[in-house]
Amino acid sequence: MIKKILITVFGLLLVLGALGGIKALQIGTLIAADKSMTPPPEAVTTAEVRADSWESTFNAVGSFAAVQGVTLGAEVAGTVSRIDFESGADVTAGAVLVELDTSVEQAELRAAEATADLALLNLQRARELREKNTNSQADLDGAEAQSKQAAAQVETIRATIAKKRITAPFAGRTGIRQVNLGQFLAVGAPVVSLQSLDPIFVNLSLPQQRLGRISVGLEARVTTDAHEGRVFSGKVTAINPDLDAATRSVKFQVTLPNAEGLLRPGMFGGVSVVLPEKTESLVIPVTAVLYAPYGDTVFVVEDRKNETSGEVSKVVRQQFVRLGAVRGDFVAVVSGLKAGEVVVSSGVFKLRNNAEVSIHNELAPDARLEPKPSDS
Repeated sequence: MIKKILITVFGLLLVLGALGGIKALQIGTLIAADKSMTPPPEAVTTAEVRADSWESTFNAVGSFAAVQGVTLGAEVAGTVSRIDFESGADVTAGAVLVELDTSVEQAELRAAEATADLALLNLQRARELREKNTNSQADLDGAEAQSKQAAAQVETIRATIAKKRITAPFAGRTGIRQVNLGQFLAVGAPVVSLQSLDPIFVNLSLPQQRLGRISVGLEARVTTDAHEGRVFSGKVTAINPDLDAATRSVKFQVTLPNAEGLLRPGMFGGVSVVLPEKTESLVIPVTAVLYAPYGDTVFVVEDRKNETSGEVSKVVRQQFVRLGAVRGDFVAVVSGLKAGEVVVSSGVFKLRNNAEVSIHNELAPDARLEPKPSDS
């Protein structure tokens, strides 16, 4: 009985040993296969590190203002008797826009002119009598005073009549009229906005530390979302002599030609003031940078020869870089790269150091200094 048990136990041990040996052989085979297996190359696109000359600019947001702009109003009270302009029309300097009723003033003017004529005749008679010494000097002085008073009264009424003719003080474009025929206007009541649109100003501010690099005559480029894709060129024409004490910023003014009237007072736009000096930079696409808290890196593509097979493959080397200004789809590299090196421009998030890659530049995104997205 004991012999049978021993034989059974021995047989079980043999079976278990055989199973363990088979499983160990399988695991060893898998480990060896894993060590010999190489992952397939990662598909990426590349870009060459190139030297470029970038313009130095200051960027700010500015507000458009008319060179001449005013809201015309009534200087004297009266009833609107005539309107001689259309809303949104271009008018010349001196053009009559609105006339107020002057029937009362015209009647007063005729009476004042008659009084002035009589006072002038009395003055002439007083002078003749004075020459004959038949009246006193006081009589002559009184006649002169009455004549001057009567003439001044005539001029006062004529000035009142002139003020009831609202004219354009300069050439420009009218806004929407705010009066109607027969409407009574009080003193100061608005009539219409008049704006001179060509040229037009852009007013903006920059920090005081940039004051030393700004001067009158610098080129400025202005863009606005009202006219996407258009760049309006002008010049810096004025710089404030004082700074804002609260913000320590200096205000300056750019003048733009505006013959088409596309730019309007009150709009805002982005302004780039172009400085005379240019900056030499090494540039790469911003998509080539792998941003991280411990430092920004790029992957440099290099050739590596397989010592066993002799085949040459493309591998990447992770390189720390210091970055400078960003311009459109490109970023300047201050240090870490050399001109002519090739970096991965898309697909960096899936790479590691010494990873093998395959290049497919037909899929590379189009990087531009002034990108204009079609769906923006």
